[in-house]
Amino acid sequence: MKNPHYDPAKPHHTPDGFRNRYPHPHPGGDFWKWQRERRKSGLPKPPTLDLSCIAPNLTAVHQPPDVPQLTWIGHETLLLQIDGLNVLTDPVFSERASPLPFAGPRRHQPPGLSLKQLPHIDLVLISHNHYDHLDKASVRALMRQPGGAPMFFVPLGIDHWFARNVRGTRLSGDNPNVRAFDWDDEANFGPFTAHFCSVQHWSARGLYDRNQTLWGSWALLHPRLRFWFSGDLGYSQDTRDIGARFGHFDVAAIAVGAYEPRWFMKAQHIDPTEAVQVMQDIGARQAVGIHWGTFALTDEPLDQPIADLAAALKVADVPAERFALFKHGETRVWDAAAQRLVTALPKEKARPRDDSLAAQSLSGR
Repeated sequence: MKNPHYDPAKPHHTPDGFRNRYPHPHPGGDFWKWQRERRKSGLPKPPTLDLSCIAPNLTAVHQPPDVPQLTWIGHETLLLQIDGLNVLTDPVFSERASPLPFAGPRRHQPPGLSLKQLPHIDLVLISHNHYDHLDKASVRALMRQPGGAPMFFVPLGIDHWFARNVRGTRLSGDNPNVRAFDWDDEANFGPFTAHFCSVQHWSARGLYDRNQTLWGSWALLHPRLRFWFSGDLGYSQDTRDIGARFGHFDVAAIAVGAYEPRWFMKAQHIDPTEAVQVMQDIGARQAVGIHWGTFALTDEPLDQPIADLAAALKVADVPAERFALFKHGETRVWDAAAQRLVTALPKEKARPRDDSLAAQSLSGR
């Protein structure tokens, strides 16, 4: 398939897709070798720690305080709330991260907030097209949310996927609701300036579309908060470039899970030690771990990042509170004076939730 966005003046463009900005070695083996080895060893082992959701602070979510606020819904789905605007990253609310409803990685617990519990979403940031980041049923549900569709900021090529798969997509005209970004593109959205930044990764949704759409990370700058969302990434010069370009971030959401075995994962997923280095590269005052504890994608137990991140912070002599791991459904607010995220107001009394997403909100999958 030819790349409809191809620009021969840009080295990361190819006639049929995209490539990383900095060349890196191919993983030292193949996918099927990894699958055979993990089946033989019975991996991943189940977690030993309780990773279940806490009762969400719905009062804070629907009546946010006059400070920036962040809620971890699960995996790489975060709700960022500032000045009455609600931003969602890589929304995945389905039971499985898979093209099939009956196979593929299954959620270890329901989302920390269900689709019905979300406030009206204004902006959605998509990092790339893997199934644990771009979920058709979830974006379809958001496109038809009461009060009108959000704006979707997506990498190049995913705009065409939206046009084919998501009813209500508008790519042009007076009021588009999906906008495609190349690396280093930027756009304003209300008080935000969004920048799409390169990281080392790849894209595919099938056997024959590898790297036909772009991937990346997002810098979201607001007068009251400088926020970076890593998406998925292997460690590379890219994060040092981001730090040199932007100087610092107040809060960075950085992937910390899905990293074993290193011989296969190193080029595409950072481990906790590299995540701490990324935090330092980009100058993050506070980091939040994402891409862990939700879907069993690789060989380490779902709770292994907890111990490995704690050890990495100790070795790097970084205070543990600077790199937080939320509970699913947890909300914290930005304390600008202390330059860290702190627990939101006491959560309301827990009440039963309807988590039958596949039968209701996601029936259009």
